[in-house]
Amino acid sequence: MSDELQGKTVAFLATDGVEQVELTDPWKAIESAGGTPRLVSTTDVVQGFNHLDAADTFPADVAVGDADVADFDGLVLPGGVANPDALRMDDDAVALVRGFAEAGKPIAVICHGPWTLVEAGVLDGRSITSWPSLQTDLRNAGATWSDEEVVVCHDGPGAIVSSRKPDDLPAFCAAMLDELATA
Repeated sequence: MSDELQGKTVAFLATDGVEQVELTDPWKAIESAGGTPRLVSTTDVVQGFNHLDAADTFPADVAVGDADVADFDGLVLPGGVANPDALRMDDDAVALVRGFAEAGKPIAVICHGPWTLVEAGVLDGRSITSWPSLQTDLRNAGATWSDEEVVVCHDGPGAIVSSRKPDDLPAFCAAMLDELATA
């Protein structure tokens, strides 16, 4: 275990339908780097999925309405189709995401996770990648979309680290840790 994130706390915003590996792999990476991940959710228990199949459940640490950006050093937005689709309809979740962006704290987002960034209105002038089906939504939100394993954007307050899919998790986690360590 390294200590590059010692003393740093990272929010993971997720709800039912989260792609489990996009939650657990970055979580483990943050723990291995000495950081403290915390699950922020709209529900008390989050149902993970392996694509379309129900997987494990995860207890939330903080209700989204009680979460304060000041308590965290960064934000991770895992994907899954249902997860960000539900989050973007929750006013508290959208406000929390907007708060991280406005505070200039690093945000790491993967797969379908950028839908919540679209709803928060924080992508204008930013570069990003995602699951390919989101590219039109992201471009319409003012982002420059590209099909790359990982995109790190510093054009705006705080870095946005983005990746397309579970296969990109090694590169995603490495870039996420770099940004969190220097934040």
